[in-house]
Amino acid sequence: MHNIGIKIGINEMIEKVKEVGADALGMSGLLVKSTIIMRDNLLELNEQGLSDIPVLLGGAALTRSYVEQDLRKIYDGRVLYGKDAFEGLSTLDKLMDIKKSGVDDPDFGRKVGERRIPRREKVEVDPSTLPARSPEVETDNTVFTPPFLGSKVVKGIGIDEIAEYINETALYRNQWQYRPNAGETDEDFKSRIRPILRQQLSDAKASGVLVPQLVYGYFPVNADGDDLVVYTDDTRATEQTRFHYPRQKVAPFMCISDFFRSVESGEPDYAAFHIVTMGQPVSEKAAELFAANKYQDYLELHGIGVEMAEALAEYWHHRIRTEWGFVEEDGPTIAGLFRQQYRGGRYSWGYPACPDLEDNARVAELLEAGRIGIEVSEETGWQYQPEQTTSAIICHHPKSKYFVARD
Repeated sequence: MHNIGIKIGINEMIEKVKEVGADALGMSGLLVKSTIIMRDNLLELNEQGLSDIPVLLGGAALTRSYVEQDLRKIYDGRVLYGKDAFEGLSTLDKLMDIKKSGVDDPDFGRKVGERRIPRREKVEVDPSTLPARSPEVETDNTVFTPPFLGSKVVKGIGIDEIAEYINETALYRNQWQYRPNAGETDEDFKSRIRPILRQQLSDAKASGVLVPQLVYGYFPVNADGDDLVVYTDDTRATEQTRFHYPRQKVAPFMCISDFFRSVESGEPDYAAFHIVTMGQPVSEKAAELFAANKYQDYLELHGIGVEMAEALAEYWHHRIRTEWGFVEEDGPTIAGLFRQQYRGGRYSWGYPACPDLEDNARVAELLEAGRIGIEVSEETGWQYQPEQTTSAIICHHPKSKYFVARD
């Protein structure tokens, strides 16, 4: 068994596989963006003629259906899912039995699983037939004027303030992989796990391993078809950057650019952007725990880092709605925020409405994210460093809710 660490590129994995003559390659994905990376890694193994290597996949971001239905279709070799370390070891034992006995099971790791919910057929549409904007998105909504234009750095936010916005379900089930006991209600389950969360937060405050900070700002924008143009100032004379978003190929034909006044309208509009991070120390400490084979400690610290970054994004989204003047449209509880009970959507790159991870670099440049130590490049797969970092565009349009759209 060779543990080569976290945030390792596929070429480095391939070098190690060749060096040690590995019987299998295991990868774990704890962030949603990992699903994209896993797919690309499998395609690279195909490209390099290494699909004879069985690949074991697991982690909070991956599901059995995604691995056994989607990823098996693109990999020329065996792809196997492990919901936890125990299943992973059992799967590895079976692979070794096949290798030692020479008796193959041709379906093992190759048979595509049955989809419980049928996949919608891919719709092939001539782009020229799509509407210029969704007919369901009104253009007479109130345009809220932001409190300032440009960007600001924010540091020194209290851990307890952020922790109020933690999504316990995502943390306990997805990151930490705990499950309710037989007959245990969801609230009983969460009550049982909360002491671990309290201890993690207490330890984090004592050690300083979490360093929350962010950069955010408001910018003048207009829609140009499926693009969002960001201007340098409110004269709208100079384009600073632009983002392209995919449009749904079926009704209601939504696209993020629809939530803003068009260039042709001549009307001003605005968007907010933010990048939030838990800082480099938590990534470094998590890497130390992983390298020391302290996997439970690693899982808990890494999970708290990831979900505290998400909580900070939720917390600052609330702050932006407050500053921007429409927070009174929020639902009555923080839990409701996880179900979008607020005005205005928050879209992070890598998700179906804005899948292009290269835009992470545009956001970082727009907000001058280097001021808080954020880096992003093609070498990192356009993912932010430190790892526990996320960005978003925030809209004020009342119809801006989550939806799925891909080019």
